[in-house]
This record gives sequence, C-alpha cells and structure tokens, in this order.
Amino acid sequence: MRGRLLLLLVLACFPLATYGALDDEKHALIQELFPKATDIRDRLPDYPVYPVYQLQELIGYAYESRDISPLQGFAGKPVSMLIGLDSRGRFTGIRILNHHEPVFLHGLGEEPLFEFIDQYEGRSLTEQIVIDTSGSRSGKSPDGNVVHFDGVSKATVSVLIINDTVLSSALKVARKKLAGFTQEAPTRARTDFYQPLSWAQLIDRGYLGHWQISPAEIEQKLGSPLVDYPDAPQPDPGEPFTELFFGYINAPMVGHNLLGDEGFERLKEKTGPDAQILAVMSRGLYPHLPDDFTPGSSPDRLGLQQNNLSLDIRDINVFDQNIQITADGMPELGRTTLFRVGGNAGFNPGAEATLKLGVTLRKNHLVADSTELEIPMAFAQDLFEAVEVAPRPEDSRQPVWIGLWKERWLTISLLVLSLTLLTVFFARQRTLRRHPKLIHRFRWGFLFFTLFFIGFYAQGQLSVVNIYTLFLAIWDGFSLNVFLMDPVLFILWIYTFVSLFIWGRGLFCGWLCPFGALQEMAAWLGEKLKFRQVKVPEKWHRRLILLKYPILLVLVGTAFYSLELAEKLVEVEPFKTGITLFFVRYWPFVVYAVGLLVVGMFIHKFYCRYLCPLGAGLAVLGKLRLFSWLDRVELCGKPCQHCKNSCGINAIHKDGRIDYNECIQCLECVVILKDENQCVDKVLEQKRQRQARILATDAG
Repeated sequence: MRGRLLLLLVLACFPLATYGALDDEKHALIQELFPKATDIRDRLPDYPVYPVYQLQELIGYAYESRDISPLQGFAGKPVSMLIGLDSRGRFTGIRILNHHEPVFLHGLGEEPLFEFIDQYEGRSLTEQIVIDTSGSRSGKSPDGNVVHFDGVSKATVSVLIINDTVLSSALKVARKKLAGFTQEAPTRARTDFYQPLSWAQLIDRGYLGHWQISPAEIEQKLGSPLVDYPDAPQPDPGEPFTELFFGYINAPMVGHNLLGDEGFERLKEKTGPDAQILAVMSRGLYPHLPDDFTPGSSPDRLGLQQNNLSLDIRDINVFDQNIQITADGMPELGRTTLFRVGGNAGFNPGAEATLKLGVTLRKNHLVADSTELEIPMAFAQDLFEAVEVAPRPEDSRQPVWIGLWKERWLTISLLVLSLTLLTVFFARQRTLRRHPKLIHRFRWGFLFFTLFFIGFYAQGQLSVVNIYTLFLAIWDGFSLNVFLMDPVLFILWIYTFVSLFIWGRGLFCGWLCPFGALQEMAAWLGEKLKFRQVKVPEKWHRRLILLKYPILLVLVGTAFYSLELAEKLVEVEPFKTGITLFFVRYWPFVVYAVGLLVVGMFIHKFYCRYLCPLGAGLAVLGKLRLFSWLDRVELCGKPCQHCKNSCGINAIHKDGRIDYNECIQCLECVVILKDENQCVDKVLEQKRQRQARILATDAG
C-alpha cells in the first residue's frame, strides 16, 4: 500500500516537474542567442520566460513570442519566434521556430525573412524602430533615436506583423522582469482644470516646458567650433543654438491657451478622443525638424523616451486657418509641430520623460560630428489626475494598420475612385450598351489598370489563401486587425463580397483579377498571331468547369488538417508567380504560370474556366445574387446562337440562358443584343418594318 501511494505521489508530481522543461533543441537555440551563457534554466512557472545566467549573474531572458504576444500572421497563424532579450533591454537575436507566411514559404524564400529578423540583434527597446519597405535606408538615423530597418517590399504585411510581435512581446517581458522598465502609476489630463494664461505664465507655472543650449555649449559637446562646419549657420550675439518649448496639448490648460477654444475642439474632432498630442516648438540655429522634413511622418532628429523605452512620435499635420498655435505673448518661433505620441510602450503624460535631440553637423562630405542632447520633460502635476487602472499597452497604442492606411492614402484613394467608376459603369450598362466602342475601350482600359496598378503596383491580387485564412481566423478567434493590415486587399475583398450579391462573380473575375486580365491579354495576342482557337466541345466543357470546385474543397479542407500541405497545394494558383513576384522565381513555378498563359492563347481563359479555386468560391457565393442584369430575348438560343458563339468563356447555354456561375461580365452579349446588325431579333424586326413600309407604300 505504501509503495502504491508513493507511486501515485510521483505520478501526480510528474507534470509539475516537467512543466516548462527545456529540451535539447531549444537549449541549443538559446545558447546561440546568448553565447556567453553558462546556465540556461527551465521556463519560470509565473511567467513564460527562460532565465539565462553567466555563472551567477542574470544576463537576460529567452522566450517564445507566441507565449507572450500571439498575433496572427498573414496566413491566419502566429509567427512563432524564440527571442533573446538581455538585462538592459537589448535584443541578443531572434530565431524563427515556425511560420506559415506564404510569401516566404513558397514565394521569395525564407532568406529575406532571416535577413529581416537579423536586424534586431544589438538593438534596444530604447530605440524607435521604423520599418522601411522601400529598401532605401537602414541603420540608425544620425540625427536621433530612430532606427530604420530594411523591410521586404513584397511582404510588407508579414514583416510589420513580425515587428509588432517582437516589440510588443519584448515590452511585456521588460516591464515584468527587467529593472528600470517598470511603469509608473498612470495619469491623465484633468478636463476641468483651465484658466486663461499668457505664454510666460504657462512656462512659469510648469505647464509648458522650456529648454535651450547656447552655441558655446554645443561647440563643447561637438569638440569643434561652429566655424568648422561650412553648412552650419553662424549665431548672432545672444542667439541660442537651439531653444525648445513643449507641452501636453490634451491638458485643457495647455490646449485651450495655445490653440484657442475653437482650435482645441477642432483638433480633438480630427484626432479622436484617445490620441495623445505633444506640441514641440523651437527657434534658433538648429530647429527640432530639418527643412526637408516630410509632414505626417516620424522625425529623425527628435525622439521621445519614457521608462527607458522609446515612444513613437508622428507629425499629425493638422495646422490650418482654424488650428494654429497663437498664445498671448508667444515669441516668434521657427518650427511648431503637433506630434501624436504612440508606440508599444504607451505614454504616461504625468510621469517624467526625455526628449532626445540629435545634432549632426558636417565638416565636409565625408566627415561629420554628431551628439545627442537629452532634454528632461516633466510638467506641473496639477495638470493631471491619477488613473485607477492602467490601460494595457496593447490596447492603448494605435493599431499598426492605421499607420499603413495613412501611408498608402494615395493608393487607397486611386483604388476607391476606380471602384466607384466601375460601379457607375455597371449600374448604367443598359444605357451604355448603345455605345459599343465606348464599352470596348473602357473594358480594355480598365483591364490594363487592373493588371499594372492593382496587380503589379498595389499587389492587390486576391487569392484562395484569403478564403481559408478567413475560415482559420474564425475557427481560432477572429481578429479584424489582421485583415486590415493590407488596405488594398481589404478594400477589394469588401467590394467583391458586396458585388457578388448584385452582379455575381463576374465583376471580379472579369474586371478586377490581375491574372485574369493577363489571361485576357494573352488570348487577344493569340488571336492576333492567328493561333488556332480551340473550342472545347459542349459536353466536355460542362464537365470540366466543375473541376475547380473539388480543388477548392481540397484546399480549404487541407488547411484545417495541415496548413503546411495547404500552402504547397495552393500553388495551383499562378497568382504569386505571375503577379506578386513578376515571374522571378524557381523555374518550375514560372513554367507552370507561363504554360497556363500559353494554353490560354489557344483556349480562351483556360485557367479561369476550369482550374481556378478562387473563382469557384466566388461562384458559390454568387448564387445569392439578387439581380440578373444581362437581358435575353425570345430568339436567344431559339434559334439564334450568335451570343453563344461569341462568348469566349462559353458561359451561355444553347437555349440562350446565361450561366452566371461562369460569366465574367465582359458585356459582349449586351452589346450584340443592342446591335441592329448583329442581333437576329433586331435584324428580323428591321426586316418586318421594311416590309410594313413597302406594303403601306403599295397600298397608298
């Protein structure tokens, strides 16, 4: 009996003993992140991190990102990473454990992903990391605390999600485990605290911050006199090198006095109630923003830190005739800026913070001297009141997708404008069909726009991947933020979904699919080169068009069983090769995509008709359409077959009925039906009218 009790006790304790145990593979990876480690311990029971020691000294922590910030990736599953963070808040490295990002797995390859995450090594949470997908710059800005990372131009959404995962998880670990990163009691501006004050009174009472540095002091920091820098302006007697003023606009005492009552209210309407706004104003030889600063962007020269963490500040560019800084007694200023304060760290306005001003002066085109000036920022405490419960940083910060939408505002505007034009065109198709040349030119013009702007430039190729990603997101816990990360795809999906109930699948497949437009052009080229056009027999055509439906079911079903297998099978779509990667890919994929286009030069839109799983999915939803826009007449199919013979995609039955599941809304049949020289019904009607006129003439 005692032996049995002892055995039961051991078995009961066994899960506790093995919880968080470190396997050999993970131990080896952590050792790579901390080469000097002599002791790597099991995961802590109170927080999912692995302590790392050198002898008896704690040198940092390793952790899996999915245990801290399991943000969904572009494929609907989190990117799992092992991240090393030393005791000073610096990244020692990152290793990818598992991911399902299709553009890296079966597109660009994983090398660009590994090159991207390698940039984190040696970087600190005290730095502001900005992802640059243009590839034009990388490294730390010489003027401030901003670090530019080279992004991956074809994988913008994926790298931004990875960056958000890395920074948000590291912040949580730092605040939980690292000394110096703890957050003070949160505060907010008092909404009932206001009285009219002059500029001087705001400064005297500590409601506005004031700091300056003289030319002599900056020369001492740089180690050279200003005359050694040809491009640096020389000071007048008594002129400061830099003089800064700064204030927390959300506090009515500051906002009302600097902007006026109307300006303060207009600013709140424009930025929203949750935006935290910091005003920074400067004068002197070296303002806080350079002359070539881009409005609406983050400054390179100026940074903001709090609790050893870097905060994101971004110009909100809202100054107009009704929003201006015009306080009573305000001196003449060189630059005035309103910054939105955000980032993963969260901003506590009533706690001390530090503005960092980077100064870089060039002696010549090869040599430059730099220094970083730290400016204490603390406001009078009577501006603020304590908040009982601290907001979670991941809830209080601005979502990443908002910045993406702002950055791509021009692309979004052009896309929305084009979709509006297309909607008007389709809504008035029964009027416009009287002008066949107009319809023909508009269609081809829009196809070129779809291919080159929506496809090649904006990367707006919808895919069946988006369908099973949606299903997986619903299955695992839906988050709209993931889909908002790509504004072009989001807008196209919303528009396509709505249009399915009005026009069916044809509006997307015939007008908005970049690879579909490429097929259309290949078919036109085949006709111009006088290739023999193959007409698939009706019996086989009706069977082959069903092939894309089981392909869709296999792909969606496989995604729930094995996402890795689904990612391989989805290569039945040539979209990634032809549109996303411009045919620059491993040769079998290129041969497949080009082969489909070549076949399409003989069989009109072969892939669309018989293989496309995306088209199958849209056709299923398209069955719910509310209208049948394409008119038919009594003679259609009985006996007239002109529309059927002219339909390149063979979406018209012999009896004249239109198969909306296959129709791509090219509107050719609409034009024929209205053409008095093509439509048999119109020709016979004209013949009857001529005979009636002859009979009337004879009778007269």
